[in-house]
Amino acid sequence: MSRQNKINIALIQQKFLTSKENTIDRTLKLIREAKEKGANLVLLQELHQDRYFCINEDEANFSKADDFGKDVIFWSNIAKKNDVVLVTSLFERRAVGIYHNTAVVFEKDGSIAGKYRKMHIPDDPGFYEKFYFAPGDLGFEPIQTSVGKLGVLICWDQWFPEAARLMALKGAEILIYPTAIGWFDKDSKEEKERQLDAWVVIQRAHAIANGLPLIAVNRVGKELDNKKRIDGIRFWGSSFAVDSFGQLITQASRDKEDMKIFQINLKENQEIRKTWPFLRDRRTESYSELNKRFLD
Repeated sequence: MSRQNKINIALIQQKFLTSKENTIDRTLKLIREAKEKGANLVLLQELHQDRYFCINEDEANFSKADDFGKDVIFWSNIAKKNDVVLVTSLFERRAVGIYHNTAVVFEKDGSIAGKYRKMHIPDDPGFYEKFYFAPGDLGFEPIQTSVGKLGVLICWDQWFPEAARLMALKGAEILIYPTAIGWFDKDSKEEKERQLDAWVVIQRAHAIANGLPLIAVNRVGKELDNKKRIDGIRFWGSSFAVDSFGQLITQASRDKEDMKIFQINLKENQEIRKTWPFLRDRRTESYSELNKRFLD
């Protein structure tokens, strides 16, 4: 598959609109708009079809994965209809009792280019993902598409340099993170700023260390706990893209739906690696202990 240097990308940052049907309808409108504006790669946020159900532990939510097969067919048709490479994030039922948080990437003709199952699974107040998801078992494998080789990871993976590095070492040309992250309203303004800044900085560092552009596409808006155990999560939006030296290309609103369309030139990004050859100077013979949990 031939690769092009210039990629026109759309990241779509959305709110949950009371139901799966309403939310998908809005997504489809934004995808059409992105295509009309020249995008050939469209990125959707984590678990974009529905509410962020991991806000609490509820066995009834497992039924949301029953339509995984139908969802794959649906988004395949959307990619083909709009002639775009489409990165989705779906709740996969693999078998009864085995579920994954899965990114499915569709080629422009609707075929499945590849998929990635989320590897790092959080378990925090309001983010009870270990209740729902088994860790991924497909490894950190870039997905080859007509617009380039995509290193697709998911949300909590953002905090782990090993994931970004392995994608880079396997030839990824862009790092992409569908995301659902936010704060609690009761947090102080200082704490909120500290969290958001850390989220941006760690990902800019991945871009710099690996010489790769990076895109994070986050949810936005407040979502409630239907069990009323917590006040809910206010997803902080702020979706962004940086080049392969960590310089900001674009950033979305903190509190509103937003769509950003921008271009990445892979040839320009290759020049960064020549000037800053971090991969060349890695001391691979000295890193064997990294495969241990902790060095006592």
